[in-house]
Amino acid sequence: MSTTLAEAISRFDVDVHEHLDRDELIPVLSGLQRQGDVIVIPAAKVTATTKVTSAGHPVVRGEAGGNTHLLLAIGDVFFDTKPVSAQNLVLGVLSVAPDAEAFLAHPEHGYLGIAPGNYEVRRQREQADELRLVAD
Repeated sequence: MSTTLAEAISRFDVDVHEHLDRDELIPVLSGLQRQGDVIVIPAAKVTATTKVTSAGHPVVRGEAGGNTHLLLAIGDVFFDTKPVSAQNLVLGVLSVAPDAEAFLAHPEHGYLGIAPGNYEVRRQREQADELRLVAD
């Protein structure tokens, strides 16, 4: 299914910044994807069991309360949260059923489309004087 940014905003009621083109199609991909400080990695050996509700599931909340990476679903999408630290970057595991689609929404980055399959969702970290999570 092809979804434009405007259709996703209307369907999920999650808006993004004005400069993003509302007429652009959101690609729904099954490979490695990144949105700011979040990476979606295909992982055949993981399976999630907690259904994503119509309200969505916050994967990473913005440091100042806004700019949350919000996982949204069309059909059966499941996400199990995992504890995260600078050493363990896995936020959770994601399973998208064969007839479903998942979207990761963020005000600054728009929407990322995730095809059916199983994935690990991770934070990124950066190497400076110390290991630390990337702040989005």
